[in-house]
Amino acid sequence: MPFLTRQPHDTAKPKAVAGSGAGPFGRGPGLRVLGAALALSTAWAGGATYYLVFHDEVLARFVSQQSTMQYGYESRIAALRFELERATVEQVTTRDGLATRLADLSRRQAALESRQGVLSALAGDPMASRLPELPAQVPAEDEIVREAAQRRPGATAKPFPTPEPGPAVDSPVEPLDLRGARESFRRTGLVVAHLARRLDGLAEAQSRAVAGIGASAGRTAQRLRGLVARTGLDPSRFESREPGLGGPLVPLGDDPFGIAAAQAQRAVTEAAALRRITETLPLRRPIAGDMPVSSTFGARLDPFTRGYAMHTGLDLRAETGEPAYATAAGRVTVADYNGGYGNMVEIDHGHGLATRYAHLSAYAVTPGQWVAAGALVGRVGSTGRSTGSHLHYETRIDGEPVDPQRFLRLADALAQVP
Repeated sequence: MPFLTRQPHDTAKPKAVAGSGAGPFGRGPGLRVLGAALALSTAWAGGATYYLVFHDEVLARFVSQQSTMQYGYESRIAALRFELERATVEQVTTRDGLATRLADLSRRQAALESRQGVLSALAGDPMASRLPELPAQVPAEDEIVREAAQRRPGATAKPFPTPEPGPAVDSPVEPLDLRGARESFRRTGLVVAHLARRLDGLAEAQSRAVAGIGASAGRTAQRLRGLVARTGLDPSRFESREPGLGGPLVPLGDDPFGIAAAQAQRAVTEAAALRRITETLPLRRPIAGDMPVSSTFGARLDPFTRGYAMHTGLDLRAETGEPAYATAAGRVTVADYNGGYGNMVEIDHGHGLATRYAHLSAYAVTPGQWVAAGALVGRVGSTGRSTGSHLHYETRIDGEPVDPQRFLRLADALAQVP
Protein backbone atom coordinates (compact mmCIF):
# COMPACT_ATOMS: atom_id res chain seq x y z
CA MET A 1 0.00 0.00 0.00
CA PRO A 2 1.60 3.34 -0.94
CA PHE A 3 2.53 5.81 1.82
CA LEU A 4 2.52 9.53 1.55
CA THR A 5 5.78 11.27 2.04
CA ARG A 6 5.94 14.61 3.82
CA GLN A 7 7.94 17.21 2.06
CA PRO A 8 10.15 19.27 4.24
CA HIS A 9 8.95 22.69 3.12
CA ASP A 10 5.37 21.94 2.00
CA THR A 11 2.86 23.95 4.17
CA ALA A 12 -0.34 22.72 2.53
CA LYS A 13 -3.10 21.02 4.68
CA PRO A 14 -2.74 17.31 4.86
CA LYS A 15 -5.28 15.30 2.88
CA ALA A 16 -7.54 12.83 4.37
CA VAL A 17 -6.64 9.31 4.14
CA ALA A 18 -9.23 7.11 2.56
CA GLY A 19 -11.27 5.17 5.07
CA SER A 20 -10.31 7.24 8.07
CA GLY A 21 -13.85 8.61 8.87
CA ALA A 22 -12.87 12.22 8.63
CA GLY A 23 -14.94 14.75 6.58
CA PRO A 24 -18.42 16.22 6.77
CA PHE A 25 -19.89 13.08 8.26
CA GLY A 26 -17.76 12.79 11.36
CA ARG A 27 -18.18 10.64 14.52
CA GLY A 28 -20.22 13.03 16.87
CA PRO A 29 -23.64 13.49 15.29
CA GLY A 30 -23.87 10.06 13.82
CA LEU A 31 -23.22 8.39 17.07
CA ARG A 32 -25.92 10.49 18.82
CA VAL A 33 -28.55 9.57 16.24
CA LEU A 34 -27.55 5.99 16.41
CA GLY A 35 -27.79 6.02 20.23
CA ALA A 36 -31.24 7.61 20.18
CA ALA A 37 -32.51 5.07 17.69
CA LEU A 38 -31.06 2.26 19.75
CA ALA A 39 -32.72 3.62 22.98
CA LEU A 40 -36.10 3.98 21.27
CA SER A 41 -35.89 0.50 19.94
CA THR A 42 -34.93 -0.81 23.37
CA ALA A 43 -37.87 1.04 25.04
CA TRP A 44 -40.33 -0.21 22.48
CA ALA A 45 -39.02 -3.70 22.85
CA GLY A 46 -39.24 -3.45 26.67
CA GLY A 47 -42.81 -2.05 26.58
CA ALA A 48 -43.90 -4.70 24.14
CA THR A 49 -42.26 -7.35 26.27
CA TYR A 50 -43.97 -5.96 29.48
CA TYR A 51 -47.35 -5.82 27.73
CA LEU A 52 -46.98 -9.36 26.50
CA VAL A 53 -45.84 -10.59 29.88
CA PHE A 54 -48.23 -8.67 32.20
CA HIS A 55 -51.32 -8.14 29.94
CA ASP A 56 -53.41 -10.94 31.46
CA GLU A 57 -52.66 -9.89 35.04
CA VAL A 58 -53.76 -6.27 34.43
CA LEU A 59 -56.92 -7.35 32.68
CA ALA A 60 -57.76 -9.81 35.44
CA ARG A 61 -57.25 -7.11 38.10
CA PHE A 62 -59.51 -4.68 36.22
CA VAL A 63 -62.25 -7.28 35.77
CA SER A 64 -62.00 -8.24 39.44
CA GLN A 65 -62.40 -4.61 40.50
CA GLN A 66 -65.45 -4.18 38.28
CA SER A 67 -66.98 -7.41 39.59
CA THR A 68 -66.45 -6.26 43.19
CA MET A 69 -68.20 -2.98 42.47
CA GLN A 70 -71.08 -4.73 40.72
CA TYR A 71 -71.48 -7.17 43.60
CA GLY A 72 -71.52 -4.25 46.03
CA TYR A 73 -74.21 -2.51 44.01
CA GLU A 74 -76.31 -5.65 43.79
CA SER A 75 -75.92 -6.29 47.52
CA ARG A 76 -77.10 -2.78 48.36
CA ILE A 77 -80.02 -3.04 46.00
CA ALA A 78 -81.01 -6.38 47.52
CA ALA A 79 -80.73 -4.94 51.02
CA LEU A 80 -82.81 -1.93 50.06
CA ARG A 81 -85.41 -4.17 48.43
CA PHE A 82 -85.58 -6.31 51.57
CA GLU A 83 -85.92 -3.18 53.74
CA LEU A 84 -88.65 -1.86 51.47
CA GLU A 85 -90.53 -5.15 51.51
CA ARG A 86 -90.24 -5.35 55.28
CA ALA A 87 -91.58 -1.81 55.61
CA THR A 88 -94.39 -2.59 53.21
CA VAL A 89 -95.39 -5.71 55.17
CA GLU A 90 -95.25 -3.77 58.42
CA GLN A 91 -97.38 -0.93 57.06
CA VAL A 92 -99.86 -3.28 55.38
CA THR A 93 -100.27 -5.17 58.64
CA THR A 94 -100.86 -1.94 60.52
CA ARG A 95 -103.25 -0.71 57.85
CA ASP A 96 -105.22 -3.95 57.91
CA GLY A 97 -105.52 -3.64 61.68
CA LEU A 98 -106.80 -0.09 61.37
CA ALA A 99 -109.18 -1.09 58.59
CA THR A 100 -110.58 -3.87 60.78
CA ARG A 101 -111.02 -1.47 63.68
CA LEU A 102 -112.70 1.08 61.41
CA ALA A 103 -115.06 -1.55 60.03
CA ASP A 104 -115.94 -2.56 63.59
CA LEU A 105 -116.54 1.09 64.49
CA SER A 106 -118.75 1.50 61.42
CA ARG A 107 -120.86 -1.48 62.49
CA ARG A 108 -121.10 -0.11 66.01
CA GLN A 109 -122.06 3.31 64.67
CA ALA A 110 -124.83 1.78 62.54
CA ALA A 111 -126.09 -0.11 65.60
CA LEU A 112 -126.03 3.08 67.68
CA GLU A 113 -127.94 4.94 64.97
CA SER A 114 -130.55 2.18 65.00
CA ARG A 115 -130.75 2.43 68.79
CA GLN A 116 -131.09 6.18 68.47
CA GLY A 117 -134.14 5.65 66.29
CA VAL A 118 -135.60 3.33 68.93
CA LEU A 119 -134.97 5.92 71.64
CA SER A 120 -136.50 8.67 69.51
CA ALA A 121 -139.62 6.58 69.01
CA LEU A 122 -139.83 5.78 72.72
CA ALA A 123 -139.25 9.39 73.77
CA GLY A 124 -141.61 10.79 71.17
CA ASP A 125 -139.10 13.28 69.74
CA PRO A 126 -135.67 13.05 68.02
CA MET A 127 -132.59 13.01 70.21
CA ALA A 128 -130.49 16.12 69.98
CA SER A 129 -127.11 14.39 70.05
CA ARG A 130 -125.49 13.19 66.85
CA LEU A 131 -123.09 10.34 66.41
CA PRO A 132 -119.53 11.04 65.26
CA GLU A 133 -118.54 10.38 61.69
CA LEU A 134 -115.71 7.95 60.97
CA PRO A 135 -112.80 8.82 58.63
CA ALA A 136 -113.36 7.71 55.08
CA GLN A 137 -110.31 5.42 54.79
CA VAL A 138 -106.79 4.79 55.98
CA PRO A 139 -103.78 5.57 53.73
CA ALA A 140 -102.95 2.98 51.09
CA GLU A 141 -99.74 1.03 51.41
CA ASP A 142 -98.30 2.41 48.15
CA GLU A 143 -98.74 5.95 49.47
CA ILE A 144 -97.02 4.94 52.72
CA VAL A 145 -94.05 3.33 50.98
CA ARG A 146 -93.74 6.28 48.59
CA GLU A 147 -93.76 8.70 51.50
CA ALA A 148 -91.17 6.64 53.37
CA ALA A 149 -88.88 6.47 50.35
CA GLN A 150 -89.21 10.20 49.68
CA ARG A 151 -88.32 11.03 53.30
CA ARG A 152 -85.06 9.07 53.06
CA PRO A 153 -82.05 11.46 52.85
CA GLY A 154 -80.75 11.80 49.31
CA ALA A 155 -83.70 9.99 47.83
CA THR A 156 -84.74 10.72 44.25
CA ALA A 157 -87.59 9.69 42.02
CA LYS A 158 -85.77 6.48 41.13
CA PRO A 159 -87.36 3.23 42.29
CA PHE A 160 -84.19 2.34 44.22
CA PRO A 161 -81.36 4.67 45.30
CA THR A 162 -78.19 4.05 43.22
CA PRO A 163 -75.01 3.45 45.26
CA GLU A 164 -72.04 5.69 44.61
CA PRO A 165 -68.76 4.17 43.32
CA GLY A 166 -65.73 3.82 45.48
CA PRO A 167 -65.92 3.58 49.26
CA ALA A 168 -69.72 4.07 49.31
CA VAL A 169 -70.10 0.55 47.92
CA ASP A 170 -69.05 -0.92 51.22
CA SER A 171 -71.06 1.54 53.37
CA PRO A 172 -73.94 0.09 55.39
CA VAL A 173 -77.46 0.31 53.98
CA GLU A 174 -79.39 3.18 55.51
CA PRO A 175 -82.88 2.06 56.66
CA LEU A 176 -85.92 3.69 55.11
CA ASP A 177 -87.24 6.67 57.02
CA LEU A 178 -90.74 5.51 58.00
CA ARG A 179 -91.32 8.21 60.55
CA GLY A 180 -93.84 10.03 58.36
CA ALA A 181 -95.82 6.86 57.62
CA ARG A 182 -95.70 5.69 61.21
CA GLU A 183 -96.74 9.13 62.43
CA SER A 184 -99.66 9.06 60.01
CA PHE A 185 -100.75 5.67 61.30
CA ARG A 186 -100.23 6.82 64.87
CA ARG A 187 -102.53 9.79 64.32
CA THR A 188 -105.09 7.58 62.62
CA GLY A 189 -104.88 5.13 65.52
CA LEU A 190 -105.46 7.96 67.99
CA VAL A 191 -108.52 9.09 66.00
CA VAL A 192 -109.87 5.55 65.92
CA ALA A 193 -109.28 5.14 69.66
CA HIS A 194 -111.03 8.46 70.33
CA LEU A 195 -113.99 7.37 68.21
CA ALA A 196 -114.13 4.04 70.03
CA ARG A 197 -114.22 5.80 73.40
CA ARG A 198 -116.89 8.18 72.16
CA LEU A 199 -119.02 5.35 70.82
CA ASP A 200 -118.61 3.58 74.15
CA GLY A 201 -119.84 6.71 75.90
CA LEU A 202 -122.79 7.00 73.52
CA ALA A 203 -123.69 3.36 74.06
CA GLU A 204 -123.64 3.85 77.83
CA ALA A 205 -125.71 7.04 77.51
CA GLN A 206 -128.24 5.25 75.33
CA SER A 207 -128.46 2.39 77.81
CA ARG A 208 -129.09 4.87 80.61
CA ALA A 209 -131.63 6.71 78.46
CA VAL A 210 -133.63 3.60 77.60
CA ALA A 211 -133.55 2.51 81.23
CA GLY A 212 -134.75 5.96 82.29
CA ILE A 213 -137.53 5.96 79.70
CA GLY A 214 -138.67 2.53 80.84
CA ALA A 215 -138.60 3.51 84.50
CA SER A 216 -140.45 6.79 83.89
CA ALA A 217 -143.07 5.11 81.74
CA GLY A 218 -143.48 2.39 84.36
CA ARG A 219 -144.08 4.96 87.10
CA THR A 220 -146.54 6.84 84.87
CA ALA A 221 -148.43 3.66 84.06
CA GLN A 222 -148.58 2.73 87.74
CA ARG A 223 -149.98 6.12 88.72
CA LEU A 224 -152.52 6.13 85.90
CA ARG A 225 -153.60 2.61 86.77
CA GLY A 226 -154.16 3.71 90.35
CA LEU A 227 -156.17 6.74 89.24
CA VAL A 228 -158.40 4.64 87.01
CA ALA A 229 -158.88 2.15 89.84
CA ARG A 230 -160.02 4.98 92.12
CA THR A 231 -163.00 5.56 89.82
CA GLY A 232 -164.14 1.98 90.42
CA LEU A 233 -163.37 0.99 86.84
CA ASP A 234 -161.33 -1.96 85.69
CA PRO A 235 -158.83 -0.85 83.00
CA SER A 236 -159.55 -4.07 81.12
CA ARG A 237 -162.99 -2.74 80.14
CA PHE A 238 -161.24 -0.13 77.98
CA GLU A 239 -159.10 -2.63 76.11
CA SER A 240 -160.14 -2.79 72.50
CA ARG A 241 -160.08 -6.00 70.56
CA GLU A 242 -156.69 -6.38 68.98
CA PRO A 243 -156.38 -7.22 65.30
CA GLY A 244 -155.04 -10.58 64.22
CA LEU A 245 -151.36 -11.01 64.97
CA GLY A 246 -148.84 -13.69 64.05
CA GLY A 247 -145.52 -14.53 62.47
CA PRO A 248 -142.53 -16.74 63.22
CA LEU A 249 -140.96 -16.61 66.65
CA VAL A 250 -137.65 -14.76 66.53
CA PRO A 251 -135.93 -14.68 69.96
CA LEU A 252 -134.80 -11.26 71.07
CA GLY A 253 -131.33 -12.48 72.00
CA ASP A 254 -129.18 -11.48 74.95
CA ASP A 255 -128.53 -7.86 73.91
CA PRO A 256 -128.98 -5.82 77.12
CA PHE A 257 -130.08 -2.76 75.18
CA GLY A 258 -132.59 -4.77 73.17
CA ILE A 259 -134.07 -6.32 76.31
CA ALA A 260 -134.24 -2.92 78.05
CA ALA A 261 -135.80 -1.36 74.96
CA ALA A 262 -138.46 -4.09 74.80
CA GLN A 263 -139.28 -3.57 78.48
CA ALA A 264 -139.41 0.19 78.00
CA GLN A 265 -141.63 -0.26 74.96
CA ARG A 266 -144.10 -2.30 76.98
CA ALA A 267 -144.14 0.33 79.74
CA VAL A 268 -144.55 3.18 77.26
CA THR A 269 -147.35 1.34 75.45
CA GLU A 270 -149.16 0.64 78.73
CA ALA A 271 -148.79 4.24 79.89
CA ALA A 272 -150.07 5.54 76.55
CA ALA A 273 -153.08 3.19 76.71
CA LEU A 274 -153.91 4.28 80.26
CA ARG A 275 -153.56 7.93 79.28
CA ARG A 276 -156.01 7.36 76.43
CA ILE A 277 -158.37 5.80 78.97
CA THR A 278 -158.13 8.84 81.22
CA GLU A 279 -158.92 11.06 78.24
CA THR A 280 -162.26 9.24 77.88
CA LEU A 281 -163.15 9.66 81.56
CA PRO A 282 -165.50 12.52 82.59
CA LEU A 283 -162.92 14.47 84.57
CA ARG A 284 -163.58 18.04 83.48
CA ARG A 285 -165.73 20.45 85.43
CA PRO A 286 -169.27 20.79 84.01
CA ILE A 287 -169.43 24.50 84.91
CA ALA A 288 -166.83 27.22 85.10
CA GLY A 289 -165.44 28.58 88.30
CA ASP A 290 -165.13 27.00 91.71
CA MET A 291 -168.11 24.71 91.13
CA PRO A 292 -169.84 25.04 94.56
CA VAL A 293 -171.80 21.90 95.50
CA SER A 294 -175.28 22.46 97.00
CA SER A 295 -176.15 18.75 97.32
CA THR A 296 -173.84 15.71 97.20
CA PHE A 297 -174.34 12.22 95.81
CA GLY A 298 -176.17 9.68 98.01
CA ALA A 299 -178.90 9.66 100.59
CA ARG A 300 -180.32 13.04 101.55
CA LEU A 301 -183.53 14.78 102.71
CA ASP A 302 -185.68 15.24 99.64
CA PRO A 303 -186.40 18.98 99.16
CA PHE A 304 -190.03 18.30 98.39
CA THR A 305 -191.01 15.38 100.66
CA ARG A 306 -188.47 16.18 103.42
CA GLY A 307 -187.86 12.46 103.73
CA TYR A 308 -184.69 10.51 103.01
CA ALA A 309 -184.20 9.68 99.34
CA MET A 310 -181.38 8.73 96.97
CA HIS A 311 -179.73 11.61 95.16
CA THR A 312 -178.15 10.21 91.97
CA GLY A 313 -175.88 13.13 91.18
CA LEU A 314 -174.39 16.46 92.23
CA ASP A 315 -176.30 19.72 92.47
CA LEU A 316 -174.01 22.59 91.48
CA ARG A 317 -175.04 26.15 92.22
CA ALA A 318 -175.12 28.35 89.15
CA GLU A 319 -177.11 31.23 87.73
CA THR A 320 -179.66 30.73 84.99
CA GLY A 321 -178.05 31.00 81.59
CA GLU A 322 -174.55 30.01 82.68
CA PRO A 323 -172.90 27.54 80.26
CA ALA A 324 -172.78 23.82 80.97
CA TYR A 325 -169.86 21.91 79.45
CA ALA A 326 -169.27 18.28 78.47
CA THR A 327 -166.91 16.64 80.95
CA ALA A 328 -165.58 14.21 78.33
CA ALA A 329 -165.84 13.57 74.63
CA GLY A 330 -168.74 11.47 73.42
CA ARG A 331 -171.90 11.26 71.41
CA VAL A 332 -175.17 12.93 72.46
CA THR A 333 -177.90 10.33 73.00
CA VAL A 334 -180.59 12.55 74.57
CA ALA A 335 -181.31 16.25 74.28
CA ASP A 336 -184.95 16.53 75.43
CA TYR A 337 -187.29 17.05 78.35
CA ASN A 338 -187.14 14.05 80.73
CA GLY A 339 -189.61 14.25 83.65
CA GLY A 340 -188.01 15.28 86.93
CA TYR A 341 -184.73 16.03 85.09
CA GLY A 342 -186.47 18.72 83.13
CA ASN A 343 -184.50 19.67 80.01
CA MET A 344 -181.70 17.09 79.97
CA VAL A 345 -178.69 16.22 77.82
CA GLU A 346 -177.13 12.74 78.03
CA ILE A 347 -173.74 11.94 76.49
CA ASP A 348 -172.41 8.43 75.90
CA HIS A 349 -168.65 8.33 76.41
CA GLY A 350 -168.24 4.69 75.49
CA HIS A 351 -167.12 1.69 77.53
CA GLY A 352 -170.36 1.94 79.58
CA LEU A 353 -169.72 5.53 80.74
CA ALA A 354 -172.38 8.24 80.42
CA THR A 355 -173.06 11.69 81.92
CA ARG A 356 -176.29 13.70 82.33
CA TYR A 357 -176.85 17.45 82.52
CA ALA A 358 -180.33 18.29 83.92
CA HIS A 359 -182.65 21.27 84.66
CA LEU A 360 -181.25 23.13 81.63
CA SER A 361 -182.87 26.25 80.36
CA ALA A 362 -181.64 25.65 76.80
CA TYR A 363 -179.92 23.05 74.59
CA ALA A 364 -176.71 23.60 72.60
CA VAL A 365 -176.52 20.11 71.06
CA THR A 366 -178.77 17.66 69.23
CA PRO A 367 -179.09 13.86 69.53
CA GLY A 368 -176.45 11.97 67.53
CA GLN A 369 -174.00 14.86 67.63
CA TRP A 370 -170.38 14.16 68.58
CA VAL A 371 -169.00 16.59 71.13
CA ALA A 372 -165.45 17.14 72.39
CA ALA A 373 -164.46 17.45 76.00
CA GLY A 374 -165.25 20.95 77.21
CA ALA A 375 -167.85 21.61 74.47
CA LEU A 376 -170.96 23.63 75.33
CA VAL A 377 -174.01 21.37 75.79
CA GLY A 378 -176.60 23.81 77.18
CA ARG A 379 -177.50 26.58 79.62
CA VAL A 380 -178.16 26.26 83.35
CA GLY A 381 -181.80 26.63 84.42
CA SER A 382 -184.46 25.29 86.82
CA THR A 383 -186.67 23.05 84.68
CA GLY A 384 -188.23 19.82 85.97
CA ARG A 385 -188.25 18.89 89.64
CA SER A 386 -186.15 21.80 90.94
CA THR A 387 -186.42 24.42 93.63
CA GLY A 388 -184.10 26.93 91.93
CA SER A 389 -181.45 27.55 89.34
CA HIS A 390 -178.70 24.94 89.47
CA LEU A 391 -177.11 22.15 87.39
CA HIS A 392 -177.85 18.55 88.26
CA TYR A 393 -174.84 16.50 87.02
CA GLU A 394 -174.72 12.70 86.95
CA THR A 395 -172.14 10.06 86.08
CA ARG A 396 -173.31 6.55 85.21
CA ILE A 397 -171.41 3.28 84.68
CA ASP A 398 -173.34 0.61 82.78
CA GLY A 399 -176.53 2.59 83.48
CA GLU A 400 -176.00 2.76 87.24
CA PRO A 401 -175.37 6.16 88.88
CA VAL A 402 -172.06 6.60 90.72
CA ASP A 403 -170.62 9.51 92.64
CA PRO A 404 -169.33 12.06 90.09
CA GLN A 405 -166.75 13.16 92.65
CA ARG A 406 -164.83 9.94 91.92
CA PHE A 407 -163.93 11.46 88.58
CA LEU A 408 -163.94 15.17 89.29
CA ARG A 409 -161.44 14.83 92.14
CA LEU A 410 -158.99 13.02 89.84
CA ALA A 411 -158.56 16.00 87.55
CA ASP A 412 -155.98 17.69 89.76
CA ALA A 413 -154.15 14.43 90.45
CA LEU A 414 -154.08 13.61 86.74
CA ALA A 415 -152.58 17.00 85.95
CA GLN A 416 -149.58 16.10 88.11
CA VAL A 417 -148.85 12.89 86.19
CA PRO A 418 -145.93 13.53 83.75
